Amino acid sequence: MERIKTFDELTIRDNFLFQHVMRNERLCKHLIEKFLNIQIRSLQYQSFEKTIDLRLEGKSIRLDVFVEDNEGRVYDIEMQCSNSPRNDLAKRSRFYQSLIDGELLDKGKPYEELNPSYVIFICTFDPFHRGLPIYTFTHCCNEDNRVQLKDEETRMFLNSKGSENAADPDIAAFLRYVDGKAAEGRFVESLDQEVHLVKSMDKVRREYMILSDEIRRRQKEAAEEGWQEGMQKGMQKGMQMGMQKGMEKGMEKGREKEREANILGMLKEKIPMETISRITHYSLDQIQKLGKLHGLL
Repeated sequence: MERIKTFDELTIRDNFLFQHVMRNERLCKHLIEKFLNIQIRSLQYQSFEKTIDLRLEGKSIRLDVFVEDNEGRVYDIEMQCSNSPRNDLAKRSRFYQSLIDGELLDKGKPYEELNPSYVIFICTFDPFHRGLPIYTFTHCCNEDNRVQLKDEETRMFLNSKGSENAADPDIAAFLRYVDGKAAEGRFVESLDQEVHLVKSMDKVRREYMILSDEIRRRQKEAAEEGWQEGMQKGMQKGMQMGMQKGMEKGMEKGREKEREANILGMLKEKIPMETISRITHYSLDQIQKLGKLHGLL
């Protein structure tokens, strides 16, 4: 069972704290402007840690930070700490992009009016092992990369290990901060102050405690379900093995009855017991007891 951090152990790398810090519009806006080298007048929060229902077996997925700017551009910003092979970032970013499009279309927009969308993953590792501070992907023609698809979808992956190669000092300082280094520069120092401010709020602390309790409850339920499933499988296997052993025992008993019947038949035919013993592998004593039991000796 994965250990849950205490509230005091949380850093900007943890989703819960990152979400709360990004509720500061000034910091969130500055971060997006730096990432994409654009200007934003204002942001509108679609929701904090927005839940998008997939309407498939009751499942849903949560977006860490989901905002829209004054020009209608939509941004999903995710803190990504897991570098597990099972956690395919490319496919995951595609999935998130499709969720955003589906959410926008659900609001009644025709596809021609889909908002420009950006999925931004802040990674605590180098996702593509090239040492770049930022990896940005848009769709272009394989035969001529000067031909852009212009579907207005952008996926961006930040590498906290690539701060040395970042041209912008704010981005370099931010990547170092995510990587666990001290806050440097006006922007990141403001970010660090917001982290401390959020962690000083009793309301946020209580919220995290409630969330932690819920996670523990789910972990316990999952563990119990796993135990019950294991028990059930064990019982089924045991029953199968028992049935198999029972069948084998029954078949052996049947074969024994058949051998005894053959022995009795041979005794009736006055066949010598030594010959019967060689044929059936019964001892002379066993044959004699069986013959006496049935009144043949």
